[in-house]
Amino acid sequence: MRKHFGFVPVGALAVVLIALIPSDGAAAEAADAPKHRLSIYDPKADGEKQIADALATAKREGKHVLLQFGANWCPDCHAMHRLFQSDPEIAAVLKAGYVTVMIDVDSREGPTRNAAIVERFGNPIEGGIPALVVLAADGAQLTPKGTRDLKDDDHRHPDKVLAFLKRWAPGAEKTQASSQPNF
Repeated sequence: MRKHFGFVPVGALAVVLIALIPSDGAAAEAADAPKHRLSIYDPKADGEKQIADALATAKREGKHVLLQFGANWCPDCHAMHRLFQSDPEIAAVLKAGYVTVMIDVDSREGPTRNAAIVERFGNPIEGGIPALVVLAADGAQLTPKGTRDLKDDDHRHPDKVLAFLKRWAPGAEKTQASSQPNF
């Protein structure tokens, strides 16, 4: 008895294989997409609500709010976020003194997300992202308006990030702000 195996005609197989090859547009889009990065910024989140919720938590817990402005496509934003999680001393200072809010400011597919928030805090993203802004639990901005205390590449210098976080930690502004240099 002879067994019959089904076969796919060569022409049909070629069509399937060609369909799997990305077009120039798809290839370019795939090249721009971060293959190894998770989304750390929620593009659908309401930044005003995020800040209001963080301020309520900060008030309840005696902490400050750290706004981290950035976008999912930004490698430096991901590097800063990883540093916040991977450096034990930085992670401890964050946990003890801050409620962190990730504010999406992507502008690749239209107007800058959360543009009103960016403007309200002195356009901290003017020089690039990530940008950090510290708020007291009552919503007062502690970091100077219109300036960026950390440059977007300072994630390469954990000591600068740690000094920034310690400088603006709850209670520190009263004792350290006048004695430490402005970053």
